[in-house]
Amino acid sequence: MRILVVEDEAPLADAIARGLRREGMAVDVAYDGETGHEKSTVTRYDVIVLDRDLPGMSGDELCKEILSSGALTRVMMLTASGSIEDRVSGLSLGADDYLAKPFAFPELVARVRALARRATPATPPVLAAQDVELDPARRTVARGGQPIELTRKEFGVLEVLLAAKGSVVSSEELLERVWDENADPFTTTVRVTVMTLRKKLGEPGIIDTVVGSGYRVPSASNGSAED
Repeated sequence: MRILVVEDEAPLADAIARGLRREGMAVDVAYDGETGHEKSTVTRYDVIVLDRDLPGMSGDELCKEILSSGALTRVMMLTASGSIEDRVSGLSLGADDYLAKPFAFPELVARVRALARRATPATPPVLAAQDVELDPARRTVARGGQPIELTRKEFGVLEVLLAAKGSVVSSEELLERVWDENADPFTTTVRVTVMTLRKKLGEPGIIDTVVGSGYRVPSASNGSAED
C-alpha cells in the first residue's frame, strides 16, 4: 500500500515513515501542506496521515482538497489535541479517522491498515491463488501449507498481483504501489523483484508475464498466459 505522511515536525514524520516502511508499506513524506497537496495530486495514495496543525496550507485545508478531488484516498488526522470537540471538528471536515498525539505506534499501524482496506475495493482477509496463500494482516505467505520468507518488496508485489484477481498489473503500477517516490522508474527493480519472487514461490510458477503489458497471477477462470 502507498502512504503519504504530511507532518511539519520532521523527526516525527521521519519516525512514522520508518515504522510504516518496516511494516511493508511504501511511504512518501511531506513536511508542509503545500508539498503534501502537490504529492497527493500526482500520486494515488491509499492513506494520507495528516497533521492538522500545519503551517501555510493547514491540514484542514488539505483534507478538504483531498475530499473535493473525489479520490478514494483515506485521511487520518493527527493532532496534539485529543478533545471531543477537536475530534468532531476534524471528522466533520471529511477525515476518515483521527488520532491524538502522543499515540502508540501499533495503534497507528492498525488504523492505517484498516483505512487502506477501505480505500480500495474490498478484498478477502487472505489472498490466494492455486496453493499460495498470503495473509496481509499477519504478513505471512505459504505455499502448500509451507511458509515462505519474502522481502518487503517481494511481499508487496505478490499482494498487489493476488489482489488484482487475474487482471494484468503493469510494471509502472507495481512501482507506484510497492515502492516510494525515491524509486528510479528507469531501473529494472520490478523485473528483478518478480524474478526473485518466482524463485522463492517455486514450481509450478504462478506469475505470468504478459508481454508488453505486465504481470498477472491467473485466476481459475482465465487460465495461464504465455511467458
